[in-house]
Amino acid sequence: VTIGNRLTSIGGYAFSGCSGLTSVTIPNSVTSIGISAFSSCSGLTSITIPNSVTSIGGDAFYNCSGLTSVTIGKGVTSIGSDAFSGCNNVKELIYAEGCTTTLRTYLTSITSVTIPNSVTSIGGNAFRDCSDLTSITIPSSVTSIGYSAFRDCSGLTCVTIPNSVTSIGEYAFSGCSSLTSITIPDGVTSIGD
Repeated sequence: VTIGNRLTSIGGYAFSGCSGLTSVTIPNSVTSIGISAFSSCSGLTSITIPNSVTSIGGDAFYNCSGLTSVTIGKGVTSIGSDAFSGCNNVKELIYAEGCTTTLRTYLTSITSVTIPNSVTSIGGNAFRDCSDLTSITIPSSVTSIGYSAFRDCSGLTCVTIPNSVTSIGEYAFSGCSSLTSITIPDGVTSIGD
């Protein structure tokens, strides 16, 4: 599917269940992607969200089992609940430089993630259950790490938290059974349960 340059939003359920859809080009005119817009499009292998998009609805790419790569444009400020849930083959997640959204991936299969210097917070459950993630670099722009952010990331071995972080939410690293080293800077004033 190639979407024309005059379209400004992709409505809810627009392409839901189109399992034969293998590629989609979203133009820079689109500012929002509705709920379940591409849910169960198992033929999609990669998706690039352009910089013009500010919101991705809940379940937007739910159960897109063929996805292996996701790039989030810098304009995204809101990612709905379970937007990428069930996308169990995504190995690479890239947030464009300039992206300021609170990180919430819902991608348990990722092995690498690029977090730009513009991100200020890592949201609750952001990388929960990402058992294949072995290391992560948190940029110095991040000031808070949310609840259960890295919970049950059993492959995570090392985390360095930048001096900019002031709070770490409850259960942030609970269940990180391979974690052998963590450095908590002096600026942290609160660590949850």
